[in-house]
Amino acid sequence: MITTRPLKLIVLTLVLVTGAAVCWELFLRGKGLKPDFDDSPELWADKRARVYEPADKTTVFIGSSRIKYDLDVDTWQNLMGTNAIQLAMVGSSPRTIFSDLANDPNFKGNLIVDVTEILFFSPAPQVSITPNEAISYYHKRTPAQKASFGLDKMLEPRLVMLDKDFYSLNGLLDHLYVPNRDGVYAGLDFPIGFHSTLFSRQNKMTDSFLADTARINKVRGIWGSLARLKSDPPVSGKALDAILFSVKHDVDQIRARGGSVLFLRTPSSGPFLMGEKMGYPKEKYWDKLLATTHCKGIYFGDHASLSNFQCPEFSHLNPHDAVLYTKGIIDILKKENRLATAIH
Repeated sequence: MITTRPLKLIVLTLVLVTGAAVCWELFLRGKGLKPDFDDSPELWADKRARVYEPADKTTVFIGSSRIKYDLDVDTWQNLMGTNAIQLAMVGSSPRTIFSDLANDPNFKGNLIVDVTEILFFSPAPQVSITPNEAISYYHKRTPAQKASFGLDKMLEPRLVMLDKDFYSLNGLLDHLYVPNRDGVYAGLDFPIGFHSTLFSRQNKMTDSFLADTARINKVRGIWGSLARLKSDPPVSGKALDAILFSVKHDVDQIRARGGSVLFLRTPSSGPFLMGEKMGYPKEKYWDKLLATTHCKGIYFGDHASLSNFQCPEFSHLNPHDAVLYTKGIIDILKKENRLATAIH
């Protein structure tokens, strides 16, 4: 009896834990939720490792969150016949990843860079924290970590509860409402369904999110709260020149190895776009970026096929419009031969 009691306790514990997990999963499924992937350093590193594929078979994308929503990976790959490697990061400047690729002597491919001015031209160290963490993980990851990711990628698309941002214990605690108060900022609490993540790292708004005006307005409110926060004025003068020449240096390194670089300005709309035009005039930032780097670029407002998109929450395209936007970009690339090595 003494020897069997611990075994019975272990079995009972396993039964209770398994039962609780099954109930939690069924509860989440009953709310119409579907599994997706955590946009983790592990997933980013998996994509980073693929940038060495031949240039005529692969295009690498970097940027902030907009290109993660606006580029429909399946559409790109079906129409272009090349793989789309998504390395963009939410809430970050792409310049850190740009430099990582530029300093990699083995990267010789096609690179498309999404420009969200408030992040791309920001000198603030915060916009490089997440990219630096992912880059460090990629360069230092061990065989055991690679094997662990292999297991994760089989489980994550099958279980909703593995979504660490929303349905893990820490995720649930993070989304408890805590009002801001003096000296305490609760952080950004994006609603469920705003950023479902595919294995390709493409982000999509879910149908339930798009049908819920309250959730859409909550995201709009988050953008508004960020705009009201005290912040430094947009970088200009010598500081802007330093950023531009740093980008040019990265462009030149990639070109010297036979690669190519093209810039995108993805759509925004409503008050968000108005604020961006006021803070970052096109001629002072976008035009100067292209002139300094001697790169070609596609600015959405310059093309009739791209200029009329309305973003649900003013900053990112819904999945249907992402397909149309991606087709529009491909048409421009093919007609104007702007990324020649990516076109068959």
